[in-house]
Amino acid sequence: MEIFDIFLLETVLNGLLFGGVLALLALGLNLVFGVIDVVWICYAELVMIGMYAVYFLYTVHHVPLLIAFVIGIATVSLSGVALHYFIIRPVLASEPINQLLVTGGMLFFLQAAATLAFGVQFRNLGLALPSVRLGEIMLPQSRIYAAGTALVAMLGLALFLKKTYLGTAIRAISQDRAIMPLMGVNPSRIYLITSAIGGGLAGLAACLLVLQYDVHPAIGLTFGPITFMICVLGGLGNMLGGFIAAFIFAQLISIGGFFFHIEWGYVMAFVFFIVMMFIRPQGLLGRKS
Repeated sequence: MEIFDIFLLETVLNGLLFGGVLALLALGLNLVFGVIDVVWICYAELVMIGMYAVYFLYTVHHVPLLIAFVIGIATVSLSGVALHYFIIRPVLASEPINQLLVTGGMLFFLQAAATLAFGVQFRNLGLALPSVRLGEIMLPQSRIYAAGTALVAMLGLALFLKKTYLGTAIRAISQDRAIMPLMGVNPSRIYLITSAIGGGLAGLAACLLVLQYDVHPAIGLTFGPITFMICVLGGLGNMLGGFIAAFIFAQLISIGGFFFHIEWGYVMAFVFFIVMMFIRPQGLLGRKS
């Protein structure tokens, strides 16, 4: 019974760390939706771009890992700006379904382009970070980094939004975009800046994911749906709600995998999401319309 308790505790702690990974993924998507009011269906594919960038820089061009991370984050940030300027901006005034369709189209385009350019092989950095031992409990170091980074990123983003002029403008335009031009704020500029920050957060997530997972053209299918569900469950555009939802999903997946199988853990998370959409369709911290 003691061993069982230790294993269960290890599962719960790993679930908390996995929640940090999911929270970091959802952070950028929630920021973009909260300001631009468009869901980037292809958000996980931007993460894929960052993972490929880090992989090739580190393994092929032998760029030091930290520099590869910086370049990877910058690459995804610029990809976010390009996505907004060329794909989303032309349809901002159209029906929401059109916005979903164009970002969904980008999802398939980026997957197909990655398959043509890189093939379907699974690639990894070849790094094996050691685990941290706490008594008889083993915790992956890569997930500890990811969870800590997610917490720092959320706190840093909150301070940026509350303490800086640009952050105040971003919050203001998310609350009332119609009146902001009368206050001297250029919405187009704020949208581009928000897209750059959202893309940068996706790039940061890519840097931490590539330490744990193989990169391949379909990696977005692994994280895209659950990232979207986290944002919806938390209340689209609500970063704190997304943070909480990420840890709920992570615990359901981890504990379900402990008692049954990891696939059943995901089934439990999906069932929980469906039930919550009936009970609270606006999300955990979303406001009723």
